[in-house]
Amino acid sequence: MSQKWVFIGDSITECGRFEDPQDIGEGYVKMIQEELAQRENIEIVNKGVGGNRVIDLAARWEQDVLSLNSDLVSISIGINDVWRQLDQPQMEQVYPDEFKEVLDKLLAETKHTGADIFLMEPTIIEENNDSKGNQMLVPYVDIVRELAAKYDATLVPTHKAFLQTKKKDLTTDGVHMTDSGNKLMADTWMEAYFKAERK
Repeated sequence: MSQKWVFIGDSITECGRFEDPQDIGEGYVKMIQEELAQRENIEIVNKGVGGNRVIDLAARWEQDVLSLNSDLVSISIGINDVWRQLDQPQMEQVYPDEFKEVLDKLLAETKHTGADIFLMEPTIIEENNDSKGNQMLVPYVDIVRELAAKYDATLVPTHKAFLQTKKKDLTTDGVHMTDSGNKLMADTWMEAYFKAERK
């Protein structure tokens, strides 16, 4: 029986999908597709859009998620909600309270569809665990963990994985992934997937 899985998020999820005739890109979504879709009958849809914050996901949720009637929805968001506070402080910001409120609503809407939900922790801002960006990410990561528990979603501990890894050169600029960073994301996602499957 065929399944449809939707991956939605920001540029880390997008990762070149608009230049890819298959619309999958070159990032962690492609790695998951190559690992899983070849042996299971799964159609993987990449709905990552660069620069997105949680409010941008909300604006396209009906079109890019709910209307697709997917079996699994994987969400990776939160990096730009913090990064914009650092690199564009003049713009209107999405602080933790609003982040939680909007994401909670999106998860409630998705839960009603019956899709399995995979909620990925925001990764990192700089490959230095003590960076200002990583400190600012903490409440956003906590919200993702809290909402994963609330909605019985599968938590993908990507933030934890990046903080704990001994690998270097995971990003090109502190945020966007190298192949090694994408592989760590994909491996962490698949580990959470197989763990959920065994439940």
